[in-house]
Amino acid sequence: MSEISERTPVGPVSGTAEPQAGTTVLPKPAAGDPDMPAEARRRIATLRGTDYLAVLGAAIASLSLTAVLFTRILPFNGLLGFVVIAYALFVGLYALLVSFDGSGLVVRDRVASVVVHSLGALLLAALVFVIGYTLWRGHKALRHLNFFTKDMSSTGPLQPLTDGGMLHAIVGTLEQITIALAVTVPFALTCAVFLNEVPGAFARFVRTIVEAMTALPSIVAGLFIYATVILTLGVQKSGFAAALALSVMMLPIIIRAADVVLRLVPGSLREASYALGASQWRTVWSVLLPTARSGLTTAVILGTARGIGETSPVLLTAGFADGTNTDPLHGPQVSLPLETFSLVRSPEPNMIARGFAAAALLMWLVLVLFLLARFLGGRAPGDLTRRQEHRRVLASRRDADRMARRTLARAGSSAPDAAVIPGLDPPARPERAP
Repeated sequence: MSEISERTPVGPVSGTAEPQAGTTVLPKPAAGDPDMPAEARRRIATLRGTDYLAVLGAAIASLSLTAVLFTRILPFNGLLGFVVIAYALFVGLYALLVSFDGSGLVVRDRVASVVVHSLGALLLAALVFVIGYTLWRGHKALRHLNFFTKDMSSTGPLQPLTDGGMLHAIVGTLEQITIALAVTVPFALTCAVFLNEVPGAFARFVRTIVEAMTALPSIVAGLFIYATVILTLGVQKSGFAAALALSVMMLPIIIRAADVVLRLVPGSLREASYALGASQWRTVWSVLLPTARSGLTTAVILGTARGIGETSPVLLTAGFADGTNTDPLHGPQVSLPLETFSLVRSPEPNMIARGFAAAALLMWLVLVLFLLARFLGGRAPGDLTRRQEHRRVLASRRDADRMARRTLARAGSSAPDAAVIPGLDPPARPERAP
């Protein structure tokens, strides 16, 4: 076999170069040769033009049939029933149209694809409706500057929208979520690292407790802080107590999400770090956490979104106040969710408008926190900022200068042909004593 391969190797012929000795040259197909037809171009697109036509035809047919059923045949009425029946007919008619020019596997694939896309569109439409409705109901209060610069201490339910504002709720929300993050994030990340790096029976027990706490009702967290911190320790209702209740809600969410993210880090990275002589702590700090930085940021965002919208724990632990309280350790303090809950219960239109405006402000605050977190932790593993790159370049230059000086010191300062390193001043020759 080796003799044959040495005598007749097969290789491509490139350009007009002469074939090498012992190379088999394949003849090129002649243009228009019926025995060797040209290869047809393969379509790699997942959707064809007929698929769009099938979706359009199924949608029109389902709407038409549903309208006939609701108006002529069945004694049904109501928008919800119309939508459900129309969607069921749409899926069935789309599967029928696709089956005309596709196999059973293609039909199942197209039906699954259209169901998934339609559910995604439904969720997007629900999100847009909630945001749009909240902004529409609260735009009358949002367009006044006093809504952001004043509180409700001197504003009654019959006062116009030009009086009062949500400054007290904004300050309370920011202080409470800041304290909650300062308490939660170090403990959550430490616990997640412990669950991944220190396996054992105790780690399994902790993971079970964390998974059970993810389904903890928010009112239970508020009652826990109320019973232990306020009643037992004698701490008065304040923003700090509310932040502790929010921490109880946020802690299992962040731990669970961070645990899943840290499991996705390849084990080969840890092994490479250990092979280079790094300790376990150094591996976690320099390899594990930077690699999972984006996922850990997402975990913190999920926990923040869970805590910033809670109402019942804040109501039990922070009390209620219409004035601005910037001291989270003393006195009652209100948050945006609690203020929204209080305002929308009022029968007055202006108070309801303020409640929807507070809800819109809360959504905007969550969006700002999300963008800030993605900006800080959204870089890929190994990517550095300009300041970090500058510090690394300066450190490399200092290392190069130190190594160059050490080399020159070993060679001797009196050598006539000392090498001059670019960017490094030549060493000064020592003066000889007269």
